[in-house]
Amino acid sequence: MSDEKRTPEEILMADLAAAAGGGDMRRAIRMAPKLAYRNLFHDRLSLIVTLTGIVFSVVLVAVQCGLYLGSENTIARVIDQTDGQIWIVPLGTKSFDDPSLMTGEEKYAALAVPGVESVENLLVGFSKWRKPGGGTTTILLVGSDWNDGGLAPWNIIEGSLHDLNAPFTVSVDKSYFKDLGIKKLDDVAEINGAKVRIAAVNRRIRSFTTLPYVFTKRETALSLIGAASREASYTLVRTEPGADVEQIRQELARRLPDAEVLLRGEFRKRSLNYWLFQTGAGAALIAGALLGLIVGVVIVAQTLYSSTKDHLNEFATLRALGASGGYIHQVILLQAMISALIGYSIGMILSLLVIWASQDTTLNIVMTPGLAGALFGVTIGMCAIAAVSAIFKVTRIDPAGVFSR
Repeated sequence: MSDEKRTPEEILMADLAAAAGGGDMRRAIRMAPKLAYRNLFHDRLSLIVTLTGIVFSVVLVAVQCGLYLGSENTIARVIDQTDGQIWIVPLGTKSFDDPSLMTGEEKYAALAVPGVESVENLLVGFSKWRKPGGGTTTILLVGSDWNDGGLAPWNIIEGSLHDLNAPFTVSVDKSYFKDLGIKKLDDVAEINGAKVRIAAVNRRIRSFTTLPYVFTKRETALSLIGAASREASYTLVRTEPGADVEQIRQELARRLPDAEVLLRGEFRKRSLNYWLFQTGAGAALIAGALLGLIVGVVIVAQTLYSSTKDHLNEFATLRALGASGGYIHQVILLQAMISALIGYSIGMILSLLVIWASQDTTLNIVMTPGLAGALFGVTIGMCAIAAVSAIFKVTRIDPAGVFSR
């Protein structure tokens, strides 16, 4: 009878009988992957349940971890987009999305420090956006002088930076069109009672707070927010090539006791720590990933345990014929690894589809090669841990029990 027509139990019995009778355990070891494969695919329903658990776990962990990485990118996106090595911020500022106004003297104090190449004042403020069709929402207005090398909106897909030089023109992200009540380029809305025109549309500039970023020239932002001409929310300092950045930072801190002077990396880290940990958002994402992992382990462990329990008599026979416990453990672990490879492949495909579908929405999910590799290792480890429960059951088999059947 061919292998295709025999059950896994018959293959196991014949293989180990031949190995035990001929003393050729190397052949049995070589057959272990085949036996594991046959045993796994013989019960299709159990296989489907196992793969469902693994796929669910992979997708949930991938999405939750991807959201965590995406949240980091979203929180730090504006800071990363600037080239100033030093940020001067109001005392107590928690993140870029926590703006308040400074007097504006910070710019001139920075220009007087040796080693400073240029300084830019950013104006950032919460504002009321009135939709063209009625209704209002809150936005985060960002004003800067990008013609002098300052922060400019990026990923522009419609319009241009040149179009934004006109008075009372703004750039918004396409993913926020519905929230802002607009449909296309050149639509007109109101910010704090003043009419503005959509002169540029950018892509994938999201805000972690879900408040849309709206970019405009600093002069326009001053008028819309009602700030004095010298006031600023943040002052960005670019140092000359080869200058000692830390020494410049210390000198600025000495001259500006009413503000905080931070390196760009320090301000970035502060923003991440605030939104991901002090607000609990990061803990929630990590908890979701751990939940997916636990669910996957439980489902796979239960399925492998049930499968092993159904084959206890066959495993007892193998032990009676001289098969070592290590050989049987190898078969069980191979079953788990085959399940892991199939489940991981399906799970990653589904995860990538979810990420692709969310690209142009306000939900930012990121997949990196490092995360994909970590997920593969986690899936293998999860299935190996799940196999332990089945191995413990087999370890307690009494080979003599086969003769009482």
